[in-house]
Amino acid sequence: MVPWIVALPLAGALVNGLVGGRLGRRGTSLVACLAVLGAFLLSVAATQALVASPERPAQVVRLFEWIAVADFRISAAFQWDPLSALLALVVTGVGFLIHVYSVGYMAEDPDYSRYFTYLNLFVASMLVLVLGANLLVLFVGWELVGLCSYLLIGFWFERPTAAAAGRKAFVVNRIGDAAFVVGILSVWGLLGTLEFREIWRLLGEGGGALRGHPGLVAAALLLFAGATGKSAQLPLYVWLPDAMEGPTPVSALIHAATMVTAGVFLVGRLWPLFEAAGPVLAAVVAPVGAATALFAASVAVAQYDLKRVLAYSTISQLGYMFLALGAGAGHAAFFHLTTHAFFKALLFLAAGSVMHAVHGQIDLRHLGGLRRSMPLTFLGFVVGALSLSGIPPLSGFWSKEEILHAARAHAAGIWVVAMATSFVTAYYATRAAVLAFWGEPADPHAHPHDPPPAMAWPMVGLVVLSAFGGFLGAQWAGAPLRAFLQPLFGDHGEASSVAGAEVAVAVAVALAGVVAGWWAHRARQEPDLGPLGRALAAQWGVEAAYHRAVVRPAKALSQLLAERVDAGAVDRAASGLADLVVRAAAAVRTWQTGNVRQYAAGVLAGAVVLFAYWVLR
Repeated sequence: MVPWIVALPLAGALVNGLVGGRLGRRGTSLVACLAVLGAFLLSVAATQALVASPERPAQVVRLFEWIAVADFRISAAFQWDPLSALLALVVTGVGFLIHVYSVGYMAEDPDYSRYFTYLNLFVASMLVLVLGANLLVLFVGWELVGLCSYLLIGFWFERPTAAAAGRKAFVVNRIGDAAFVVGILSVWGLLGTLEFREIWRLLGEGGGALRGHPGLVAAALLLFAGATGKSAQLPLYVWLPDAMEGPTPVSALIHAATMVTAGVFLVGRLWPLFEAAGPVLAAVVAPVGAATALFAASVAVAQYDLKRVLAYSTISQLGYMFLALGAGAGHAAFFHLTTHAFFKALLFLAAGSVMHAVHGQIDLRHLGGLRRSMPLTFLGFVVGALSLSGIPPLSGFWSKEEILHAARAHAAGIWVVAMATSFVTAYYATRAAVLAFWGEPADPHAHPHDPPPAMAWPMVGLVVLSAFGGFLGAQWAGAPLRAFLQPLFGDHGEASSVAGAEVAVAVAVALAGVVAGWWAHRARQEPDLGPLGRALAAQWGVEAAYHRAVVRPAKALSQLLAERVDAGAVDRAASGLADLVVRAAAAVRTWQTGNVRQYAAGVLAGAVVLFAYWVLR
């Protein structure tokens, strides 16, 4: 079944790409949605088989031999184990709901078939990434996901901002991908294999003699650099807020179920390598995740574009996941990845519903009073915001508690940063809900309403998952997700149960954030934060620093090369050579007079010269 999980969305992309224009909107949407639904049902069936036989090792399906050069042999192969099963379920399940939502959201768009072609290809690419049995197959999916994000972020390419955002995402990801490629080469040079099963076999039980090897540390750092690019961690986060220029369902798919989770998945897939690298997880991954979580959460406080608030929220929550990985809590990271997919998709779809109802308006200063006219959207956004904030018993509470527990066991400083992030997260989530849905309508002449059924039902499904999905990993429910991932991550740092006092402190901090957000914005006013507010609005100067250190010098260098080197030297040299050829041709052209006797004399003169040469020789 595993190859068909990839083949169905890929077939949907091919059908809609080749003949989508002839199928009509109904046929196009049916092909796209049924392809992803079929992949989801196959993933469910394959996961059931995995759960029924938990003692079975990872299953590898080899399709064909891809590369065979001397001793270097790579198969195009897929691997089915608990980690790939979990990600396949998230990608296809949440992806299907977003496809259905897109049917209503994109109903009036003239490029309907192109949109669903890209969307199906996006899902297929992510499935190649999570199912790849070796680093090269994973890398193919990795690059295809980057390509699809470029196509979908810049889907409305006639808008300069959308085209620029697509280019920015592509360029920033290339930086991380360059490090990723070198990391792959380092793994091959050190271990002589790129197969995940072989890497786990060689580096199991702490890495043995290779533990702490400098080459292994370098490979882990390079691979983590690739993960920071794809998962928008400091300092390579700058592409993700601009990615909001794409259609809102695309934002939901990128942030919830695909692309940005790829970096987290990479670290989980190469878990023995990162553990064997020694200090990398604790000294690099955890601090980067913690710093990113607090940084992005603080920036979200000062954003007025609702989608950008959610974008910085995604960056922050991904920081939580890397924090958990750095603390050795692989179960907690992937538990939070799963719940985050539920509530973040819900938040984005609710934001899309708001845009759909108020003609594209997304500025929180121009919204308000929507809870009366859009009760379903209001319910969805509030459930998503409370789950994001970690309020029990919603899904985000259970996974965030696991991360906070792991952070406390790992390092006091990391735990303090995680708790501060929890407070700020609850604050900006409440702020967004209050500014968008409370108070009086900003436009009394507008008549917003809840979305049509095609957009409403996916939101209802995500409300249920955001409310109850956390029970998959809750300790009182037996933590089935932890048991499912046990063969991969063991009990590293998570065997002890979370203390009641610890939970009470975390919930109190989250509730304090909710209360502070409500109190500060209950009258739909913004408190004056002075220099701090300006620093937050300017992203602590990071974008400005990028502009000064990278963008401006790059533009100056490009202008120098274009005007001085290209136009002044290369073009002048080429033009001079062309002018020389023209002049030589003009001189030679005078020999062609049309006089036959002159041509005969020339032939005679040539014959005499040749005869003289042979005689003298």
